[in-house]
Amino acid sequence: MSGATLVSNTPVQLMRRWAVDYFNSHDASVAHEFIVPSYTLEIGDYTFAGRDEQWLPAVQQQMQAFPGMGMTVHQLICSQDRVATYFSEHGSSGGRIAVWSGVGIYRSNGNQLTGCVAQEDYMTRQRQLKSGVSDAVEPPSPNPWDTEALPPNPEAEAVVRQYLLNAWPVSLPAVRCDDEHITGMPLKFEVIGVEFTELFSSGEYVAFHARQTGFYRGGFAGLEACDKPMLLNTNGIVHVQNGRVVSGRVIRDRLGLKARLQKAAP
Repeated sequence: MSGATLVSNTPVQLMRRWAVDYFNSHDASVAHEFIVPSYTLEIGDYTFAGRDEQWLPAVQQQMQAFPGMGMTVHQLICSQDRVATYFSEHGSSGGRIAVWSGVGIYRSNGNQLTGCVAQEDYMTRQRQLKSGVSDAVEPPSPNPWDTEALPPNPEAEAVVRQYLLNAWPVSLPAVRCDDEHITGMPLKFEVIGVEFTELFSSGEYVAFHARQTGFYRGGFAGLEACDKPMLLNTNGIVHVQNGRVVSGRVIRDRLGLKARLQKAAP
């Protein structure tokens, strides 16, 4: 059934239209129904401004590279005006299959989506396309479109703000970063500062986009540790209980960090 039959436009229902009617149907025409013309996507170091001018053409380019590309939603949390989702995109390009994860935070004006800040793990996609060996798609959420907004939790938000000052990798296996649980090759990054451009809570869950500044200490083959401060864009959804982060999914723009390191290398 088309998402056009939905009566209201809560952030969750708008996200349903995004995933089901637009993205998984490859139908750009419906995007005009629930996405404002001024829509802007921020992803990694890039900004795609304008629904028709930059954003739709950028997505169409990805869909041409991966003609059967689809999205699986694994987790979703929401507030009254925002919805955050942990998802995977997957498809084949040039006869090789890849599965890559992402975390996106979408903003709503109560009727349409107005913007998004996201990180997708393009480094793991690169790895799979090069090797010809695809990762598995993780199980979907059984009921993402039934998600309800829970009261905000300032205490949980404060915990996350402090948590993201810690160095990567974290010592908690239940917080999964990028594809480290698959490759066993963690990114080592010493954080010295954090700027939050998005952060909201829904009960015990907190979604964020953080611009972490710090020192690269290892994790990329052929790149030595660097004492020059670097930027690392980080998105995540984490679970906070009893004053600490207990689990979560974090996606970082490792390709952007790697490019900056290569540029700074002597």
